[in-house]
Amino acid sequence: MMIKHHLNDELLMGYAAGILPEAFSMVAATHVSLCDDCRARLAAYEAVGGAVLEEGTAAMDAGVDACLARSVEQPARKRRQGVMPGPLVDYIGGDLSAVKWRSLGMGVRQAILPTSRSASARLLYIPAGVAVPDHGHRGMELTLVLQGAFRDSEDRFGVGDLEIAGEELQHIPVAEAGADCICLAATDAPLRFKDWMPRILQPIFRI
Repeated sequence: MMIKHHLNDELLMGYAAGILPEAFSMVAATHVSLCDDCRARLAAYEAVGGAVLEEGTAAMDAGVDACLARSVEQPARKRRQGVMPGPLVDYIGGDLSAVKWRSLGMGVRQAILPTSRSASARLLYIPAGVAVPDHGHRGMELTLVLQGAFRDSEDRFGVGDLEIAGEELQHIPVAEAGADCICLAATDAPLRFKDWMPRILQPIFRI
């Protein structure tokens, strides 16, 4: 698996410190379970985490570099079961067959996962070749690909890739031909849809 798009340092440090909203922590844990690079970086942050409290961020940066250079022992990878990586299995109660999908139209489906109220998490099923409505963001959206791939104005995102979208990004994600695209997405604010129909349905679908 070739992963090109990763957690940034801010999210990794927040995850290591346990300060991310539950929905974002879910995405981070799932990505880390798939990504050797982010798992090594996370281990480095955890190994030197106390230094940032005692000596500031410069010590943290130096410690991370040193730990990576020494190839810090990485935490055990949670086993991927079918499409769903280990961190998602407990939330779902199994693999794809356990997901309780709800139709959003055009073949797109979602399943909202139980998390704290500070952010929401959902699984999205997007048939190959189908586009998600044009939208922007009122906060941050993390989208992790579990199956298939999608493209938007930023890049291509395949299995294991994570798109970090902020308020500056307006896009139309399109699932690639081939396998249907399944993603784990987390948001800390409602999306901002361009067209009127998605805006009307937004409160119903809680997006």
